[in-house]
Amino acid sequence: MTRTPRTFSHIGLSVPDLDAAVKFYSDVLGFYVVMAPSEAVEDDSAIGVMCTDVFGPGWGSLRIAHLSTADGIGIEIFEFPGNYAPEDNLEHKRHGTFHFAVQDPDIEGLAQRIVESGGRQRMPVREYFPGSKPYKMVYVEDPFGIVFELYSHSYELTYSAGAYE
Repeated sequence: MTRTPRTFSHIGLSVPDLDAAVKFYSDVLGFYVVMAPSEAVEDDSAIGVMCTDVFGPGWGSLRIAHLSTADGIGIEIFEFPGNYAPEDNLEHKRHGTFHFAVQDPDIEGLAQRIVESGGRQRMPVREYFPGSKPYKMVYVEDPFGIVFELYSHSYELTYSAGAYE
């Protein structure tokens, strides 16, 4: 059997204000809105049954929107009733997902737009291979505390240079 790499489909984000999140991710990051905010309720509809399978009985309702990056990766944004912020926005030692990354050739400019839109730059912009290759990164937060990373170049270009020196 041949092992074939799979494509990445989407990531799901939970936010306290769906409308504000859709505005941020479409205005600041340029993601396309492919499904405007709507409500899903616990009922016998296809989405209602799927959500019950995922969240268990008694989930009630939620708001959801779907966005897409320029290369077709989905950003599924949820607003759950009773949502709450984590104590630590970057629990890097906790097993599970702790960030995602977005690529932009002008990460300094994008980081500034994120800050101007209510987000946060968590660190200075850093180079992976100073003086050798122009690959840069920076960690940021959206206005809702979701941590993500900005890359100046593609993932495979950044890491194909080999081990860190």
